[in-house]
Amino acid sequence: MAASGVSQQKTAVKKVPKQSSGDIIRVKSGIDRPFLIIVLLLVAIGTVMVFSASYAYAKAKYENSYYFAFDQIKWVVLGTVALLLVAYPFDYLIILKFQLPFFIVCMFAMALVPFLGHEVNEATRWFKIGSFTFQPSEFAKLAIILYFADLISSGRNAGKSTIRQLLPYLLWGGYMAVTLYLEPHISCIVIVGFLMLVLMFFGDVPMKQVMIIGAALATIVVLFIIFSEHGSGRIQVWFHPEDYPNTGGWQPLQSLLAIGSGGFWGVGLGQSTQKHLYLPEPQNDYIFAILCEEMGFVFAVIVIALFVALVWRGMYIARRAPSIKASLVVIGIVAQIAIQAFLNIAVVTNTLPSTGISLPFFSYGGTSLVILMAEMGIVLNISKFSYTPKG
Repeated sequence: MAASGVSQQKTAVKKVPKQSSGDIIRVKSGIDRPFLIIVLLLVAIGTVMVFSASYAYAKAKYENSYYFAFDQIKWVVLGTVALLLVAYPFDYLIILKFQLPFFIVCMFAMALVPFLGHEVNEATRWFKIGSFTFQPSEFAKLAIILYFADLISSGRNAGKSTIRQLLPYLLWGGYMAVTLYLEPHISCIVIVGFLMLVLMFFGDVPMKQVMIIGAALATIVVLFIIFSEHGSGRIQVWFHPEDYPNTGGWQPLQSLLAIGSGGFWGVGLGQSTQKHLYLPEPQNDYIFAILCEEMGFVFAVIVIALFVALVWRGMYIARRAPSIKASLVVIGIVAQIAIQAFLNIAVVTNTLPSTGISLPFFSYGGTSLVILMAEMGIVLNISKFSYTPKG
């Protein structure tokens, strides 16, 4: 079996389009406009929804209805600048050269967060410098994508035993799981785990190894649920939120009420009832519930369709990328968006247990949006290049 795995991984390495191979040339063109348009549409809708969802809470807490809206616009501008700086001036190869030091810094930061981080709502996930806060895990997700895209595409594991091939995934996946558990940030453990599985699958890593990592991820989640009071409590609330109306069940109950109130066409933009201090911090993790209430089922489906279109277009860019490494980077980035969007909407609809996970381009937040827009810049930068057979 180990020999079979080695053989498959050598085959994957041979698939890498080499720019100097003589039969493949790299062609530069403009950025992928459909992808950019979808990103801008999601950002625009998300910014409007942040204002609509937040103004009642902002008025009550800060006596300024525009507090979150103005702050979000500031981050949208900075994020757009990050997208443009990453997408245009440099060749993506220059950016990818810094993946290793970026990975090391991110992993070091993740180790410090549980001990030196800033606590909010019983979770220590942030570093705070003055009035500025940021989540190292947002950077770490990108670092994981870049590192494993490089590892898989380089073929450094080819020829090794199955255990040695799995070691980097188990080592760094386990490291991330431990540091995120200490925060705690269980939803991010799930995201990182799925990102690793996606990269392994599309990188032609032997299916046996993919299944081993998948089993390890499932085991970690199950153990957390069994032995953690926090995790088991979330499961109980998930099954019967009506039994915990004043504690853990409050958010899912109010979220479902908002979604149900919206009906087919919604109550109208700005007309939500649940955002008036019924649904806590509606501009964050539960913003999709406010969108459903105000804009209805039809518009919610349109937003979901935009996410699907973004992932589909990203996969199109990945298929035309000039190397397997570039392809895996794009796949990892769009997979991150797909996973987060799916998990957020599943939590908002109580399809999955409640956990803190943001909706990409929609949930209020600074560093997460800027990092996300920078990732979109990486995809657009890669989209400028494609490979084509010579002659």
